[in-house]
Amino acid sequence: MSRWIGFQRAVNVGRRAYPMAQLRAALIEAGYREVATHIQTGNFRVETRRRSRESVRAHLEQVFATDRGFTVPTLLYSPAELSQVVDDADRLGEQHEGSHYVCLVGAEIAETVSRALAGLSRPGETVVAAGRSIHLFYDVSFHEAKVGLPQLEKVIGTGTVRNRRVIDAIASKWGA
Repeated sequence: MSRWIGFQRAVNVGRRAYPMAQLRAALIEAGYREVATHIQTGNFRVETRRRSRESVRAHLEQVFATDRGFTVPTLLYSPAELSQVVDDADRLGEQHEGSHYVCLVGAEIAETVSRALAGLSRPGETVVAAGRSIHLFYDVSFHEAKVGLPQLEKVIGTGTVRNRRVIDAIASKWGA
């Protein structure tokens, strides 16, 4: 059995409702085991016989589209990968006093892409890529920030952003 931690993009925003009880029910009905969710932002854990990340992701997105009637992009991390995101967040954020958000992405970020992401930084908003995550350090409020997911996705494709506290909480429950 392989264990995956999933992060859905853009659920429970506007008309894209996906109550976590319904998400859990859809996952269980689709044959996933050890199903659990964390808060209402599309964070979940599953176990499956499927081994390949791509196979699991494709199947999950098919389950979600069938259940909801709309596409739900999903990013998957192993427990060890999620723990690495937290380790990177600790290392990168140790000198930062403001808010810290983490953009989770589908693949390891290449050095050239990392440099392009860093180039998005501006006064009070710092962008740092590490592994399969992008760390956003803000000295302004999240809603005042000019660098966010739309700008990041122009460089990296699909991603989803979580507050650092949410990442820490999920990793403490489900990480390696």
